[in-house]
Amino acid sequence: MNDFQPHLYIGTSSWIAAHVPYKKTDISSSLASIPCAIPDKYLLTALQATAGGNLTFLRDNIIYHKDELLQEADVPDIFKVLDKITARVPAGAHGLIYTPWIWGERAPIEDKTIRAGLYNLSLHNTREDIIRAFLEGIALNTKWLMSPLEKFLGKKVEAINIVGGGAQSDVWCQIFADIMNIEIKQVTEPVYANARGAAWIGAVGIGQIKFTDIPNLVKIKKTYLPNQAHRSLYAERFETFTAIYKQMKNIYKKLN
Repeated sequence: MNDFQPHLYIGTSSWIAAHVPYKKTDISSSLASIPCAIPDKYLLTALQATAGGNLTFLRDNIIYHKDELLQEADVPDIFKVLDKITARVPAGAHGLIYTPWIWGERAPIEDKTIRAGLYNLSLHNTREDIIRAFLEGIALNTKWLMSPLEKFLGKKVEAINIVGGGAQSDVWCQIFADIMNIEIKQVTEPVYANARGAAWIGAVGIGQIKFTDIPNLVKIKKTYLPNQAHRSLYAERFETFTAIYKQMKNIYKKLN
């Protein structure tokens, strides 16, 4: 609710949003602040097309695709299993890079033709590496938003609250902290963030609370600090990630 304090939502899609005291549009990065429920404030929204949707694709189209190769029944709580697998794979996924543009992208580039890709795959890689690469790729894509976001806000982001289904994953929260090199604050019961927000706005409407009371109602379960041992690795990975877009965008445009 406070100006310039962003949150990161990780669900089927993802976004970074923050309240600001001005209406503004950055066409080059597809960022804009729009009117919101709070008087004299605007909500900056930076939307990315798919985040957790990539994991749904991995689950339904790769791991448990219904064909002759499927032998076992579905594993209960598969996303918890993916977390467990990811945690035992080293940072960097043994060289794999995943670009999560499975349905194009909205920000920081508007490009409906780009697609997901798994790069640097070798005979030495395993399914476990691929799973971690998916999670890292989504975090790398989120980091791509940070430079235009900070330019829009006019200040550096030091910490960010994370909500949505993806925020339930401890290992993914740590990956976001490491790759983005900022504090990630895991909101308590993050899947209910939208419901709580609607309830608090309703409470303001009937005079039970004030908008200024809301920040104190947000509870943080855990804060994840960047692991500096991974900083140089992920900085290099990010350079490669953005280079992939520059090198591949014309090929995707031709294909799609």
